[in-house]
Amino acid sequence: MKFSAALAAVAFAVAALTATVVVAQQDPIAARQALMKANGRNAGAVVKMVKGENPYDAATVKAAFDQWDETADKFPSLFPDNSKDGDTRALPVIWTERAKFTAAVAKFKKDVDDNRAKAMSGLDGLKVALGAVGKNCTDCHETFRKPQ
Repeated sequence: MKFSAALAAVAFAVAALTATVVVAQQDPIAARQALMKANGRNAGAVVKMVKGENPYDAATVKAAFDQWDETADKFPSLFPDNSKDGDTRALPVIWTERAKFTAAVAKFKKDVDDNRAKAMSGLDGLKVALGAVGKNCTDCHETFRKPQ
């Protein structure tokens, strides 16, 4: 019985991953917007902890850092040349200065990875870690995203 449940869970995970890949290939703008919305939800949850509005919760912190790491892994491939136009706030500099954009995403990933343990150590560590990771978000948005 346990084997069947585990097999079903694996099958579901594979199907979900396959669907995500297909959506990303078919509509990279929607895929990157979904990642950014998830980034925002996770940032909001972590910021509430830092502000003292919610208690520190290691599971929430881990989920945020896991999701940010996923974004860093997927993001560079979600800007093919055919996704310059449409419902997007991506600036042309992403395509004209691809190496600069890729380096910014790599820095974000490094800071997420380098600050994960600190964030998981408790509220004080989270405050320091969020400062480092959050600076990447601000810098990237200022350089590569149209303002609202």
